[in-house]
Amino acid sequence: MARYIAFLRGINVGGARIVKMDALRQAFEPLGFSAVSTFIASGNVIFETSIGKTDTLEALIRERLEAALGYEVAAFVRSDGELAGIAAYKAFPPSKMNAASELGIVFLAMALDAKTRRKVIALTTKTDEFQVHGRQIYWLRRKGPGTVYSTVPLDKVLGRPITIRSSRTINKLVEKYSTVGTDRSRA
Repeated sequence: MARYIAFLRGINVGGARIVKMDALRQAFEPLGFSAVSTFIASGNVIFETSIGKTDTLEALIRERLEAALGYEVAAFVRSDGELAGIAAYKAFPPSKMNAASELGIVFLAMALDAKTRRKVIALTTKTDEFQVHGRQIYWLRRKGPGTVYSTVPLDKVLGRPITIRSSRTINKLVEKYSTVGTDRSRA
């Protein structure tokens, strides 16, 4: 059995739809997953399964959550090994990281084509910088006067569901759940 982490979009964000973590874990149980747990209340579900294809897992989870919760929930699944690689990836040099207020990691279902990738990079401003790697977009956020982080420009360029987690959350997930190891200095 391999360990996976599902990142769910729109769970307990903005106060519109509140989902208790017990209910979320229970929604996963009929899928036949084992060792189901949640990490913080923002839609991070850890589970084990012998199903090895993340796109199959994403479809199963979407269908199950729509039935259980009554609305569509986009799911982005990564193995614990993939997550360790995501945490280890150095999208920006240390000098930029030190000046940043946050590094967000945007999860995608599929890697971007070259045209969309260029459009994402073109969204770079004084306060926001983007790097695309695999099925993730690394979003370096800097504070400026009146800075408000908005996903609207990114949503428009992508035209598909996404979900975002802070690099702190990803690092904590890797430390707690990765069986690959936590030495990320080589990546």
